[in-house]
Amino acid sequence: MAEAEDSPGKGYMWNLDRIDQPFGEEADRVHNLHTAKKLSTTTTLRLAFLSLGVVYGDLGTSPLYVFSNIFPDGIKDRNDLLGTLSLIIYTITLIALVKYVFFALRANDNGEGGTFALYSLICRHAKVNTIPNQHHTDRALTTYSFRPMSEKSTAYKLKNALETSLFLQKILLVLVLLGTSMVIGDGMLSPSISVLSAVQGIRLSHLELPKGSVLILSLLILVALFSMQRFGTAKVGFMFAPIIFIWFISIGTIGIYNIFVHYPPVFKALSPVYIFRYFRAQGVTAWISLGGVVLSVTGAEALFADLGHFTAQSIQLAFTIIVFPCLIAAYMGQAAYLMKYPRDVDEPFYNSIPNRPFIYWPMFVVATAAAIIASQATISATFSIVKQAVALGCFPRVKIVHTSHRFLGQVYVPEVNWTLMVACLLITAGFRETQQIGNAYGVAVVLVMVVTTFLLAMVMILIWHSNLYLAFSFLAVFGSLELLYFSSVLFKVTSGGWVPLAIGSVLMAVMYFWHYGSCERHKFELQNKVSLGWILQLGPSLGMVRLPGIGLFYTELAHGVPSIFSHFLTHFPAVHSILTFVCVKYLPVSTVAKEERFLLRRIGPKQFRMYRCVVRYGYKDLHKKDDHFDELLIRALAAFIRYESLMESVDEQSEETVTSNGSLESCGAAPPLQAQVDGHTITGSEICLTASSVSSIQRQTPRSLREEEDECAFLIKCKEDGIVHIMGSTVMRARQGSGFFKRHAINSGYSFLRKLCRDTSVIYHVPHESLLHVGMVYNI
Repeated sequence: MAEAEDSPGKGYMWNLDRIDQPFGEEADRVHNLHTAKKLSTTTTLRLAFLSLGVVYGDLGTSPLYVFSNIFPDGIKDRNDLLGTLSLIIYTITLIALVKYVFFALRANDNGEGGTFALYSLICRHAKVNTIPNQHHTDRALTTYSFRPMSEKSTAYKLKNALETSLFLQKILLVLVLLGTSMVIGDGMLSPSISVLSAVQGIRLSHLELPKGSVLILSLLILVALFSMQRFGTAKVGFMFAPIIFIWFISIGTIGIYNIFVHYPPVFKALSPVYIFRYFRAQGVTAWISLGGVVLSVTGAEALFADLGHFTAQSIQLAFTIIVFPCLIAAYMGQAAYLMKYPRDVDEPFYNSIPNRPFIYWPMFVVATAAAIIASQATISATFSIVKQAVALGCFPRVKIVHTSHRFLGQVYVPEVNWTLMVACLLITAGFRETQQIGNAYGVAVVLVMVVTTFLLAMVMILIWHSNLYLAFSFLAVFGSLELLYFSSVLFKVTSGGWVPLAIGSVLMAVMYFWHYGSCERHKFELQNKVSLGWILQLGPSLGMVRLPGIGLFYTELAHGVPSIFSHFLTHFPAVHSILTFVCVKYLPVSTVAKEERFLLRRIGPKQFRMYRCVVRYGYKDLHKKDDHFDELLIRALAAFIRYESLMESVDEQSEETVTSNGSLESCGAAPPLQAQVDGHTITGSEICLTASSVSSIQRQTPRSLREEEDECAFLIKCKEDGIVHIMGSTVMRARQGSGFFKRHAINSGYSFLRKLCRDTSVIYHVPHESLLHVGMVYNI
């Protein structure tokens, strides 16, 4: 029996803004907006300045604690300073500058960065997304950048390997979830170590301050910091950027001062020879010290993950001109100071500030403020990556607030923000010392770097079509380097390194259970779709009274009618005069232009007045309250009815469609769907319209014109009668005989998360007075 599905070959997209104008120019404009993203020099400079307060705080304040974590037991040989300084310089250069600034920022997905941005790029070029709700018309989107590949290319072989191996798909998903959990873990650990570093500096200047007071002050600062996040990235960056700018200029200037005053030959550390000498002299001790060296690139992942808040050009500009030279000067200055005063390694930064009141105290205030601000980078990165995970079905539904009308990537997630705050308070109160938090921080930093390196290598092959040897060299160089650091930080698991592993395990379990439950639910709905024959047997009235008004029946299926609809008809004695199945789905793209957001089709004959509307979003987009969703949907239906009547005047056998330049061409699709029901042949086809102009269609029969006018008038009347939003309130249970993992994953994990997360009606801003819930149990 054929399913209640519209033709699989075509789709209908509606231009919201320009119904009577050619679509080609509009498509080019949207494409340029999202792919080229050309901004004026003034705007780029402004974003570069603002990025200092959001992106670079964590990376910029690492000089507060790096040398103290490298030498926790003190400096035994001053020559070791040159070796560790050389390690710091080349670590920052290779990982922060080369890997992230030169490579990772190029791998952005229409201006969005992070592990899920890389995953979305891979999902567009290979069918590795385990929720099969995509349609071939999605590739027609102007933001759906897709590079074709030759069947003989390495990219095509990798694509086939990923698509044919469920094991590889799961491994890829686990890696992405691991990287995501480590970024969220960074958001918990970074504020703790930054604030404690600042407050301990206060204690050095006021030795009489008790440790209990230091802890209380740290907790109060953390509460204030997270309370400021609701104002948004732009306002926070505007407040923080001047302080961080002064901070970088100050540490660079003090670094240069210490170099020439205490040990000018410190420039010898620019030679990598001192790295080999250090390892030859210290052996295992040098390997263990790598766990402290890697803290010099804490926050480097934020360069990529926070990309959606700014632009690649602005981040590159700020790093190369201000951040990189100031950091190198600061570390060289500290090393020069410690060559002369090795006993001050516990607090090298504060001790290396020139002991003059007019220099020390202003610098002390700036350092304290900068250390507090440092956590902003990982907090913003956490918001960005959580939003991406929610959109791609890998994180429970949470409230996401856009804090900027101009830049879609600037978001605030209240639930995540307060969860991070509670976790930071517990970590700070539990450890109370920066050294153990630094050990934990190193594990989280290195793990997310390893995941990013692996995904970047896949992007180089699959999307960039780079030479296999080049991609392998990239993976070998950076992967081996980061795995070396990882082996060192694992040595400190018992000294605080277990914290990010525990946090990551919990977060991965949450994300995996949610993703697994979402996939099982979608699979169940696909297998139990209502057949077209069953609907046709009901007749135009669907076997019951048609109520006045419009019913919007929300479903997660992009194709077919869900089984909950038959459950609804069985228990509810009436259905609305116009019924539209609405599927809101997120695609593996950063954003979908409003002109291409709605994909409309008709289900069954015209007299049934049943439609499907697929509403497509990117992971940067959001179903906002002020989108006037109902109004846009009604306008889309009216446009669909009007263009459908126009297309009826074209020969149905030609299978022609309107293209973006307004001309007709072959759609290349399969013949219209045919189903045998009670001896009658029912034919249904989609109207595929990717243009807002039908100027090439010159004729329209009076009959189709009258039908259009009648149907549009009926649509307006139903709108005046009211719109009712119908949503399923399903309960998922593992059926009897299911395995141990499935029973616990569905009955315990996924069900518990669904109770905690926000209801779909809240996410879609459905008014309570027009909401109707339909309950059903899914035995999966």
